[in-house]
Amino acid sequence: MTDRPLTLMAVHAHPDDEATGTGGVLARYAAEGIRTVLVTCTDGGCGDGPGGVKPGDPGHDPAAVALMRRQELKASCDVLNVSDLEMLDYADSGMAGWPSNDAPGSFWQTPVEEGAARLADLMRHYRPDVVVTYDENGFYGHPDHIQAHRITMAALEMTALTPKVYWTTMPRSMMQRFGEIMREFHPDMPEPDPVEAAVMAEIGLPDDEITTWVDTTAFSGQKFDALAAHASQGENIFFLRMGKERFGELMGMETFVRVQDSTGAAVPENDLFAGLR
Repeated sequence: MTDRPLTLMAVHAHPDDEATGTGGVLARYAAEGIRTVLVTCTDGGCGDGPGGVKPGDPGHDPAAVALMRRQELKASCDVLNVSDLEMLDYADSGMAGWPSNDAPGSFWQTPVEEGAARLADLMRHYRPDVVVTYDENGFYGHPDHIQAHRITMAALEMTALTPKVYWTTMPRSMMQRFGEIMREFHPDMPEPDPVEAAVMAEIGLPDDEITTWVDTTAFSGQKFDALAAHASQGENIFFLRMGKERFGELMGMETFVRVQDSTGAAVPENDLFAGLR
């Protein structure tokens, strides 16, 4: 036994990802006295600018957007009581197929070994007991999410650490529910074409393949407020339109797939730290 606190490290691609995918567990485990470390890989410069100006449009300044989003990220971390924020500050690569994917210095163009070495140094410093990041497809194919997955798994190989490792995911039943709610809020939304529908159907996992279901209902208000802290991106954050009560009903469970474990804790489990305390 040591005096070192149990530690959760979440590796995310952009400012606001921490709230969307893991806001509940970050808030819950902080409340339980666990050290929470957030690593944000990019500067978010491909987000919306003031007034909703889009990347590539006149008046969009990636450097100014990145500064604004850094401030919003710090505000989100305050809401979630994140213990430590680390920013790798790679340039945001934008959505798949954007010209910014190919920009020198973008996260997508950064050699995996380089990003992994920097992350491995952070892992050695914080010695996380649990590491959370995306799956190999970045959940929905975003280049920066895929790259965050790659550098995280490579960094784990570079260290002698053996934390429990999880990939964020969502049960297909919940994905279906999201689709129903989006149509409720947007009744004129056209049906996706068959190719797009097939891609969407592959997002997430069948419910019985999810190993870890963490109830964060008591912290859904913090999760909502953390998302709201990213006010500049509000147009892109569908969940905020639900209102806090409806949000809490829908977003009170965060789900994961356990891909590395040295504890032997049985699955399905309801705690990322099962077997560690």
